[in-house]
Amino acid sequence: MPFSAAQLGSWTNFGLRNRDVAFALGVVMVLGMLFVPLPPILLDFGLAISLSVSVLILMIALWIPKPLDFNSFPTLLLMVTMLRLSLNISSTRLILSRGHTGPGAAGGVIEGFSRFIVSGDFVIGIVIFAILVVINFVVITKGSTRIAEVSARFSLDAMPGKQMAIDADLGAGMITEEDARRRRRTLEAESAFFGAMDGASKFVRGDAVAGLIITLINVVGGILIGVIQHGLTITQALDNYTTLTIGDGLVTQIPALVVSLAAGLIVTKGGTEGATNEAVLGQLSNFPKALYMAAGLLLMIGLLPGFPLLVFLFLAGLMAGLAYLMQHQTRRRDAAEAAAEEKRKTRESGATEETTQSLLKLDELRLELGSGLVPLISSMDAALPGKVKSLRNLFVKDFGFVLPAVRIKDNAALPGNSYAILVQGVEVARGEVRPTGMMVIDPAGTVIDLPGERTKEPTFGLPAVWIDRGRAAEAERRGHTVVDPESVITTHMTEVIKEHMPELLSYGATQELVKNLDREYQKLANEISNPAPIVLLQHVLQRLLAERVSIRNMQLIIESIAETAASTTNVVTITDHVRSRLANQICRALTDAAGFVPVLVMSAAWENEFTEAVKMNGTERTLLMSPQRVQEFLLDARKLIQQFAARDEWPALMVTPEVRSFVRSMLERVSPMTQVISHNEIHRKAALKTLGTIGA
Repeated sequence: MPFSAAQLGSWTNFGLRNRDVAFALGVVMVLGMLFVPLPPILLDFGLAISLSVSVLILMIALWIPKPLDFNSFPTLLLMVTMLRLSLNISSTRLILSRGHTGPGAAGGVIEGFSRFIVSGDFVIGIVIFAILVVINFVVITKGSTRIAEVSARFSLDAMPGKQMAIDADLGAGMITEEDARRRRRTLEAESAFFGAMDGASKFVRGDAVAGLIITLINVVGGILIGVIQHGLTITQALDNYTTLTIGDGLVTQIPALVVSLAAGLIVTKGGTEGATNEAVLGQLSNFPKALYMAAGLLLMIGLLPGFPLLVFLFLAGLMAGLAYLMQHQTRRRDAAEAAAEEKRKTRESGATEETTQSLLKLDELRLELGSGLVPLISSMDAALPGKVKSLRNLFVKDFGFVLPAVRIKDNAALPGNSYAILVQGVEVARGEVRPTGMMVIDPAGTVIDLPGERTKEPTFGLPAVWIDRGRAAEAERRGHTVVDPESVITTHMTEVIKEHMPELLSYGATQELVKNLDREYQKLANEISNPAPIVLLQHVLQRLLAERVSIRNMQLIIESIAETAASTTNVVTITDHVRSRLANQICRALTDAAGFVPVLVMSAAWENEFTEAVKMNGTERTLLMSPQRVQEFLLDARKLIQQFAARDEWPALMVTPEVRSFVRSMLERVSPMTQVISHNEIHRKAALKTLGTIGA
């Protein structure tokens, strides 16, 4: 019963939805043909499929831009080779069992090849078949196999150098991490493809040898069966079985030759890109003089006695015409390239000075890694570059500070597991991690009873232990803090950047912050009463960042500077006024979980001494206090602060506005984490909680 269009469509949709099942069934059917006899009609259908798939593979090989775009070819080559061998066995079974009945014993396809190509003469068939085997086996297959073997060897040998080139480009900032991952994937796919092609080329050679052996078996076996079992004369047996065998060999060797040609096209494409016609004809068209010479030689051959002049004259005229068209096209292309080159030189003449400046430019932030830490940035799942990039969002959110791009590169001069952090070309911090381990820290400061390498946490100097990754879960169950190497490095970088934020806020970065404001505030910032308003803004922002005060509220900061800059040029005085306007923000940042602002205060004696030591000269203030008294104050302050630091508490120190900047400059040497605020910076709704007094 014939299938309706709806039934055929439903079966097609089912096959498309279940392509994996359909492919598996196809493989099983190919294997089944090795053992199950096929009727002639199914054999014809299989041979037609084999020929169609071979032509399809050849067309794809002609059109693909580069070999990796057809990286499934080795697998496909195995499948079509197995299909041809299975069909060959099925046809052999039919030829040997039914060859005595005539040329149609093995189906219409084999009969058609035997009649059309062999022309009924098995001697001609044997000659044609032998020529096809020689072309396939000796010429195409052998050359393709050699090219695939060399390509695979060279690809594997060049892989380490290409990997190092990718890492160097990534470290130099020439490519992004995503580009590096994509290039590594392409490199791995290229090596795997050429390695697979080296092995798959053996399928083609083996197929050619198997076809030759099967053909010899069919001829000898057919003659013996025809003479002994079916009583045919030797001439009849030779005619029947040899004709069928040659037809079978041709119907097998022609698809094999087509697939071999496709394999040769793919492996010989090499480093060229574009479809085959673009790669070959495009390069041939670059030499019109060669076409003129070829046309002249053809004309000379045609003029020789006995040669067909018209044929050679036609070909010579065709080549000369192509040469003229290509020469004209080349002139136009050269003119366009000359114009583009002139423009490029004009641009480069103005860019020479800029290139020199780029060579002298220092990286604002740079992370250098020893050779042992390179896998932290070069492996496919490297987490360090992503964590370093995430620092930008952290600083924008917490401080309103746009972090410069961090350049990561390897440094062979560093010890293997060491890293260095550089700010504006100067090394400011160094640490050491174990790339395959995990760092264990106990927040309570107790002894860590785990086997491993004892060390110091590089950021805060806490006792720590490097353990195997397999013991990380056990350490967490014991209440320890477990940190991976990437987090150790990024935490260290975070604290280093916090210390150097004022240095990183350059004039250009300040201008960029102003450009991101609304137009009204851009205008206000440039109209501040100062000879260099952006420089003044930069200095105020640097002082705020030095005390870790967020500068996200740029509008309010600019307003505050504009209010004060008309009456004073003292950066300290202007900064104190800005801080008073940011009182709500400062108090919110210091508020604890209970809603209080914990503070420390100075004793009355210390307050009086500081107040008397401050001397005014117009808007300038100076502190006249002996170094001995400064040292005594710092000892008193550190003694009290350490009591709270042991509990990881950092209350602010509240002082009078006149002495705040001086106390801060003293205290940052012994306790940079402690905030120093003045009475003017206490918001009216803030609830204070005094925890201690210095000098009490």
